[in-house]
Amino acid sequence: MNDALRPMAARPRLYEQVLDRLRAYVAEGGLRAGDRLPTERDLAARLGVSRASVKQAIVVLEVQGLVEVRHGGGTYLVRDGLDVAEPVERLVERKKRLPDVLEAREALETKLAELAAERRTDENLTALRAALDRMAEDIGTGGLGIEGDRLFHAAVTAAAHSALLAAFMREIDEPIAESRTESLRQPRRPGRSLAQHRAILTAIEAGDGRGAAAAMRRHVRSVAKVRLLEWDPDSSSTGT
Repeated sequence: MNDALRPMAARPRLYEQVLDRLRAYVAEGGLRAGDRLPTERDLAARLGVSRASVKQAIVVLEVQGLVEVRHGGGTYLVRDGLDVAEPVERLVERKKRLPDVLEAREALETKLAELAAERRTDENLTALRAALDRMAEDIGTGGLGIEGDRLFHAAVTAAAHSALLAAFMREIDEPIAESRTESLRQPRRPGRSLAQHRAILTAIEAGDGRGAAAAMRRHVRSVAKVRLLEWDPDSSSTGT
C-alpha cells in the first residue's frame, strides 16, 4: 500500500525547539545545580527568536522542576542538567485534570482531617508523627519529602476511620500523587508543606475537628498554587 499520504508529523512548537537548544547548551557547558542560565534577552538574541518564546521555554523548565526563576535575580538550575524531563504533552494532560483533582482533595481531605481529630487513636498519632519525621529527614538532606508527605496524608485518612472516604481516596490515588509532586517541586515549598502538616497534626492531637479541617483546607489551597496552572502551552507556539 502506498504510504505517501501517511499522517504528517506535527511541527514542533517554537518553544519546544528552544528547550532542545537549552538542554544541549547546559549539557555541553557542563552546567550543574545552582548555575545560572543566560538572561532571557541574551538567549533570545543568540537563538534568533522572540523573548516570548524563550520565556515560554523557561516556564516549561520551571513547571518540570528543573529551574528556579528568582524574580529580579535570574534563572538557576535546580539539578545537574536539563535532561530529566517530562514530555510537554504529558504536562498538558496533567494541567487539564489538576483543577478537578485539587477540588476533590479539598472536599475529601478537609472532612478526613476533621474526622481524624475526633476519632484518632494513639496508634494513629504515632503513624502521623512518624510520617512527619520521615518528611523532615528527607527535606533536611535536600529531598522534597514526597514519601513522608504521602505517608502523612495516608495516616490522616486512616485516622478518620471512614471506609467509604478511604475508598474514594484510593480511587484518585494516582492523580493525587501527581499533585503532590507538582506542589513539592515548587521552590521552597517542601518546608512550608511540612509546617502546614505540623499544624494539621497539632489540631488532630488536640481533638480539634474544626481546627484540623481549617488547617487541611489551608494546606490543600496552598498545594493548588503551582506554576503548572499558570502555564499556557499554546502561547508563543508560532513565529519568532
